[in-house]
Amino acid sequence: QPQLVESGGGLVQPGGSLRVSCAASGFNLDGYTIGWFRQVPGKEREGVSCISRRGGTTLYADSVKGRFTISRDNAKSTVYLQMNSLKPEDTAVYYCAARSSYYCTTWARSEYDYWGQGTQVTVSS
Repeated sequence: QPQLVESGGGLVQPGGSLRVSCAASGFNLDGYTIGWFRQVPGKEREGVSCISRRGGTTLYADSVKGRFTISRDNAKSTVYLQMNSLKPEDTAVYYCAARSSYYCTTWARSEYDYWGQGTQVTVSS
């Protein structure tokens, strides 16, 4: 049974850092690009970052560029999102998703095959 499980969310002060993880099981992670998305109540889920199968290509939303870093360890079947200089507007539930493709070419949710359950990130003083 393919599964993605996010972890590492929590409460952090503005300007702080947090690393969230996405652990895959039941399928070969190295056959998939991985995207990170986030959603706040009442708003559409938005793409935050994406990493290609081998990790050679990454994409970032303009709102997080220069602050967030995505990486992956296929041997551990895990993808990470390091979030620095966090702002209150980064508060959201963060989801990871897997898409059977070589490169990150779309944020369309319907194009992703598997989704995690999400982890809450709250940035507040």
